[in-house]
Amino acid sequence: MTAPSRHKPRVKSALISMGSYSLTKRGVSRYDWADPYRLAVGLSWPGYLLCMFGLYLLVTALFALAYVVVPGCVANARPLVFSDHFFFSLETLATVGYGEMFPASFYGHCVASLEITTGLAFTAILTGLTFVRFSRPRAKFVFADHPIITAHNGKSTLMLRVGNGRATVLAEAAARISVLVTETSQEGTVFRRTYELKLTRHSLPVFPLSWTLMHEIDALSPLHGVDQVSYLQNDVRLFVSFEARDPDLASVVHDLRVYQPADVLFGMRYVDIILTDEAGRPTADLTRVSDVEPDIC
Repeated sequence: MTAPSRHKPRVKSALISMGSYSLTKRGVSRYDWADPYRLAVGLSWPGYLLCMFGLYLLVTALFALAYVVVPGCVANARPLVFSDHFFFSLETLATVGYGEMFPASFYGHCVASLEITTGLAFTAILTGLTFVRFSRPRAKFVFADHPIITAHNGKSTLMLRVGNGRATVLAEAAARISVLVTETSQEGTVFRRTYELKLTRHSLPVFPLSWTLMHEIDALSPLHGVDQVSYLQNDVRLFVSFEARDPDLASVVHDLRVYQPADVLFGMRYVDIILTDEAGRPTADLTRVSDVEPDIC
């Protein structure tokens, strides 16, 4: 009998970051090469430009090697000199041939034709991906750095202030807050459970300046009876999902914010950021959206 192999297949894993909160998934890959569109759109701009430039140079070099292996297929190119064939390949891929070097054999014409077709396809794909990245709307919501738990109308209330960071008015704003808490079952099993918090108001028809989300911590709330010490001990985390419609773009913008246990402040209140100018118009100072002060009530 053959002894079973001690080497286990390597399991793929991916690190997923959501602001200051991160988690790891096993059995999935962070970079799925079978889905190049998702990969290209999800890259940062520096990473995207670097990948496109590197891919362009790689394709150019491969075609240059195809010319080098058959000396004489490119006129006026020195045999076996890679730099001559590389620059000819670069000009052919970009379809801007200068005329000094040109295909000189049937093989050279075939490779050049294939490279021109590849260059046209590459340009079309690059143009499409770049347009998608430029045209994708981005949210400019200004979230307060710290949610607060304080008294409001005589009730303990969780509050979170969000500002409209765009210079235009947004419409149909909607928000959801979920809380991740640690619980112990009757059998002593420790597990994590997510609850959606009921907001006093979860949507606004018009979102011009700022909006303070509120959740009353009553007997039915998963945060009922939680103080600052138990909040930290139970490793409570808040997940805030916010979206609104941008009339100028005719599209919905959305964002997700995660708050760690230490981010939540107790016994504080937000400083008023809505002022009135000399003309009687309301003005929001979004630079102070995170400013808090002790709640003296």
